[in-house]
Amino acid sequence: MALKLPELPDVERLSPLVLRIMGGNPSKFTLQGRLKSSRSPTRQPLLNYLPGTNTYIVGTGPKRLLIDTGEGNKIWPRNLKRALADEGVTIDKVILTHWHPDHVGGVPDVRTIASGVTVYKSQIKPDVDQEDILEGQVFKTEGATLRAFHSPGHTVDHMALILEEEDAMFTGDNVLGHGTAVFEDLATYLQSLERMEGAFNGRAYPAHGAVIEDGKAKVREYIEHRREREEQILGALTEQGGDGVSSMGIVKVVYKNYPEPLHVPAEGGVVQVLKKLEGEGRVEQVGKGWQVRQGQKSAL
Repeated sequence: MALKLPELPDVERLSPLVLRIMGGNPSKFTLQGRLKSSRSPTRQPLLNYLPGTNTYIVGTGPKRLLIDTGEGNKIWPRNLKRALADEGVTIDKVILTHWHPDHVGGVPDVRTIASGVTVYKSQIKPDVDQEDILEGQVFKTEGATLRAFHSPGHTVDHMALILEEEDAMFTGDNVLGHGTAVFEDLATYLQSLERMEGAFNGRAYPAHGAVIEDGKAKVREYIEHRREREEQILGALTEQGGDGVSSMGIVKVVYKNYPEPLHVPAEGGVVQVLKKLEGEGRVEQVGKGWQVRQGQKSAL
């Protein structure tokens, strides 16, 4: 189902410590996007796609810290340069939440804009010319202290960052401003969410979408949504019965009220849930289908 997303400005101050710079790369994965009309020298309208991935400037001093770098298009470095000029500051550290292209693609632009900048990313997914981030590592800049929080699941190297002065968290792609997140490993992702819930009490600054005022409540909502989906899938297996139900057969039950074009992408999430439940001994594969593991049915 399509979400009606609020429009986010290209550059916006979110708190005395946090300035958001939009990546200018909207898509179904990066959320916010809009068409901005302008005029060319010939007075013909020009349409440019804007917002997309969130990046953040953190701190209060002349040298600040940047979280994520967009995908490497022409819009984001322009937005970043404008914001730095307006603030009268520069960047000396960059922290990348994870390896996905819409977070790391702008690194060359930052190195051009702020010479001598140090770039940090977890080297679980190695990259050249970058420093490693370790669990609990502290990054200080004037006015702000960030603590690294390894939170795999969306990706193996995913790092959230706790902003200690606000008791807030930069949640990366684990928790979004709107809708739900995708993940590589559901069991690991849920473990990370449960740890994240207990790690902060304030805002969540997501890598996509608007600021979440009650970040802890949103993390709990994500956990409950995943648990609910598991029960729906177990219920669909029981309802269908037989010698095994295909993953698409489950989709047609669980997502029956969703438009059919969404069924194929939904199947990937269903398979992730089934793999998690298989690892827990609650379901098993039968040929090309799935069934509730013998001895589990009475518990449903």
